[in-house]
Amino acid sequence: MVSQIESPNQSAVIYPESDGKPMADNTKQFRWILAIQQNLNWMYTNDPNVFVAGDLFWYPVEGRNTIVTAPDVMVAFGRPKGDRGSYKQWEEEGIPPQVVFEILSLSNSSIDMDKKLLFYERYGIEEYYIYDPEKNTLDGWLRGEFGLDALGSIDNWVSPRLNIRFDMSGDELQIYRPDGNKFFSYVEISQQLEQERQRAEQAEQRLTEMEAMLRQYQERFGDLSQ
Repeated sequence: MVSQIESPNQSAVIYPESDGKPMADNTKQFRWILAIQQNLNWMYTNDPNVFVAGDLFWYPVEGRNTIVTAPDVMVAFGRPKGDRGSYKQWEEEGIPPQVVFEILSLSNSSIDMDKKLLFYERYGIEEYYIYDPEKNTLDGWLRGEFGLDALGSIDNWVSPRLNIRFDMSGDELQIYRPDGNKFFSYVEISQQLEQERQRAEQAEQRLTEMEAMLRQYQERFGDLSQ
């Protein structure tokens, strides 16, 4: 748990909820952020004490509004669902997010990512994953005795916290839920919903046809069930 720094003017400190920058630099980065955030949210939809967010400012230290970062996706176990303007850790029982994801774009410099790694190590992240969709590379870190340790091989790695599996064998990362189903994109989910709707409509139409046929038999031959 991160210790809080007391300040007599803490109540007057303003914690911005936006830096005016876009959530993503390109459509591919945005697609990945949305897919990971939405699928994780879906996984824990029935657990009221798992909070999943995308591009949300995280302030770990009360009174220090310059100590802040906005993970592309973060997961906080032990915290209730609900809307937030930012994640102020002292208002969350001192619980930091345990898992974060970053999706790289061309604007991310190595210095920026080194700073993020240091931030996450300092303020209590347990698992940290960076995916580069252009190069199809995935890097990960897991908290050990002395901080965040880099994972050597991450293909088919299973997250200890999330129990999701990372498959790097194809042209792009595939993430699988604990039940074996893969993470679906928004388009794939929409397509599946449309297919289910069409199947339901066809089943309803078939039922209507069968009921009409049954009525015709009854009108002609009477109730044959007796």
